[in-house]
Amino acid sequence: MPFQVTIKPSGHQFQMEAGETLLESAAREGFTLRHSCRNGACGSCKGKILEGQVDYGQYQANALSESEKQAGMALFCTATPLSDVMIECKEVGAARDIPIKTMPCRVQTMLRLAPDVMELHLKLPANERLEFLAGQYIDILLKDGKRRSFSLANAPNDDAFLQLHVRHVPGGLFTDTVFGQMEEKTILRFDGPHGSFYLRDDSDKPILFMAGGTGFAPIKSMLEQAFQTHSKRQMVLYWGAHSLKDLYMGQLAGQWQETHPNFTFIPVLSEPQPEDHWPGRTGLVHQAILDDFDTLEGFQVYACGAPQMVEAGRSAFLARGLPEEAFFADAFTFSPG
Repeated sequence: MPFQVTIKPSGHQFQMEAGETLLESAAREGFTLRHSCRNGACGSCKGKILEGQVDYGQYQANALSESEKQAGMALFCTATPLSDVMIECKEVGAARDIPIKTMPCRVQTMLRLAPDVMELHLKLPANERLEFLAGQYIDILLKDGKRRSFSLANAPNDDAFLQLHVRHVPGGLFTDTVFGQMEEKTILRFDGPHGSFYLRDDSDKPILFMAGGTGFAPIKSMLEQAFQTHSKRQMVLYWGAHSLKDLYMGQLAGQWQETHPNFTFIPVLSEPQPEDHWPGRTGLVHQAILDDFDTLEGFQVYACGAPQMVEAGRSAFLARGLPEEAFFADAFTFSPG
């Protein structure tokens, strides 16, 4: 028996299908809810259950506390209804207006950006284009029905090829293939776009971008869109990596700084190697932001990287005066299977 879901305050309603989470079913019906990691690790999709019962699913304890559950909160990426439910959350309107497509594509180019980072250029069928918002992601569809999510690194109006930055996860079903057997001309299938992490253009507030590793990919898309539209907003990119080789497009970000007066690039290495001869900032990337700004009250922050980095940044930035609605995030998690 399907259950009905009502979203407040919008009043939108839809029917659940068996086995779907609240997030999945809402997306299927065209309602995009704020989310990031999609597996209970980051807390971005947290919302309130106003009426009804849910199975909370599997999630990490730091993403949803017992006190929050007692207050009616749940993670919509893991929660499945046990009855009709009414939920309270903020919907993402702009993303809902873009159709989700399932399409084939051909691997046009493979470029090794770092020892463990591969850039894939995906060619769509003739006369096909993928409409998306800067910062969104696609799901690569594997033959066994599993999915692997990758952010689009190209700006929406530079869509001759879809660009992905794939980090090698040893033992990873898809990334082992990319770094071991995949060749150019390989045919893949994907669906998308997905996600509520996209550049908002309805504000003139200065932006702080915080990237960790390949979390640079969606931020690259956002920045290139901002440059292409001649945005006058002040923008600073803090890109955190272990060592110099992990700043796999640092030269590009440096070029942006030279050509765009409203953009600043600050790389931060947590474990610089002796051969790096690193003269720049060191430590944790979110701490570098805190060191540079006494208050974040008048800013927007876009953060993408490991869940630990995203959550550490979120907690610290809110304590430094950043409004909660001004923090946008996508937390990367890696699936070895």
